Amino acid sequence: MDGTTLGAYERHAARYADDWEAQPPPDDMYALLARCFAPGPTADIGCGAGRDTAWLASHGFEAQGFDASEALLREARARHPGIAFSRATLPELAGIARGAWQNVLCETVVMHLEPAHVGPAVRSLRALLRPGGTLYLSWRVTEGESMRDAAGRLYAAFDAREVRAALEPGDEALVDREDISASSGKRVHRLVVRAPGGSGLQT
Repeated sequence: MDGTTLGAYERHAARYADDWEAQPPPDDMYALLARCFAPGPTADIGCGAGRDTAWLASHGFEAQGFDASEALLREARARHPGIAFSRATLPELAGIARGAWQNVLCETVVMHLEPAHVGPAVRSLRALLRPGGTLYLSWRVTEGESMRDAAGRLYAAFDAREVRAALEPGDEALVDREDISASSGKRVHRLVVRAPGGSGLQT
């Protein structure tokens, strides 16, 4: 995780949490999750203050949130009691069981990594899936050079082909497109992949 980005979240966790809660709900993303995720253990990687983890839990998923920021995790625990939130950092995701998760959500997180770390992070995310599991991965699209916002948060520029190359042979792309997020209004790339070995879809 980029240290300057993490520092911004540590210093201003309550403000970011309030901002995320005040945004319109990401109903476009939730519709994809409802369609593509199947019942079972679900990891929200880069959960922030827990908004999306709480949505998953309220819709019947066995959801657990993970984030690199201890300050954001405190916000998540205070705002969403009863849901487990733990610390984990991309790209390694040390301490999270591999091959154990039916669903993995990583919403607009990997662009906060240096470009060289994006591929390893995707491989770590993919390794969490059990056979037939589904990964939802999205990132803010940055054209040209990587940039930072006024708070110092990194928005890395990288090619979607680097992300696809980090997946496993046999993975099936259910969604692979750029959208304008209904929540943030920003341009995001959404990639939903299903691992071989099971349906991965609700019936």
